[in-house]
Amino acid sequence: MMRFRNGDLLVTLALLIALPTVLPNAYWFDVTIRMGLAGIAVIGLNILMGFAGQLSIGHAALLAASAYTSAILVARYGLPSALAIVIATAGVTLISYGLARPMLRLRGFALAIGTLGLGIIVQIILVNEVAWTGGPDGMVVAPLQLGPWTISGERQWYVLVAFLLFLAIVSSLNLFGSPAGRALRALNGSEIAAQVAGVDTSIMKIRAFTAAGFFAALAGALTAHYSGFITPDLSAFMRSVEFATMVVVGGRGSTYGVVLGAVLLTILPQVLGGTGEYEMIVFGLILMLTVIFLPQGIVPTLVAALRGKGA
Repeated sequence: MMRFRNGDLLVTLALLIALPTVLPNAYWFDVTIRMGLAGIAVIGLNILMGFAGQLSIGHAALLAASAYTSAILVARYGLPSALAIVIATAGVTLISYGLARPMLRLRGFALAIGTLGLGIIVQIILVNEVAWTGGPDGMVVAPLQLGPWTISGERQWYVLVAFLLFLAIVSSLNLFGSPAGRALRALNGSEIAAQVAGVDTSIMKIRAFTAAGFFAALAGALTAHYSGFITPDLSAFMRSVEFATMVVVGGRGSTYGVVLGAVLLTILPQVLGGTGEYEMIVFGLILMLTVIFLPQGIVPTLVAALRGKGA
């Protein structure tokens, strides 16, 4: 199993290294970088939804909170942008830990509503605190600096995002095969059965929510400095729905599956360019058809089919 997993990682690394050679222009570099940022975010959400089986539709709130925190630390307090990203990521991760215990007392639909409420609160703050966030008009964000180097241009950003995405994939795969990962999957199967088996389900759910917050925060802070301009739309309800859809379509519990989901649903708006309001209808159709015909998601279904043929 470990040899197979290491082979997967080598293929993934080779693909990430080779990909820039086939991207035709700056536009597709931009799309690919956004795929990578979404991939980092949904790897975290997959730990909560796919591993632990806890439904969240407020993931974008954590991403937006980190994006604005990093931007404000640079703009108002003059912190180096790299340090601001570290502080924003750590801060939102701690907030996620603090929210986890009361939030995860809820289950199922109630938990989804609770995380939705979190998203609404964050968006209201971002819209109304005009002096800090620029309100509905958004705010300009300083470029990312690593020591004396300014990260600029699509190729430099691609290298950074691809490297962090690879680390996120490795971390997720290691978690999946670890005792903690097995405990999370037991919790997903049946919370009562997991408790009987000796799993502290409360602690595991808190850890899953905190891990999801960390990856969302990292992706959010990077997104802010990459984009150079952010608005409260980062925390919009539909953005959280997109993240959840990436997890469901790619395959809950599958690290490569959710990354594939991020790729497909990031590139979809480019394919549907000009459709405007119909874009969300297409998202809804994709989600509905996946749940009906591929309930385990694309990658787990394909893996199961290939194993069946191999047998």
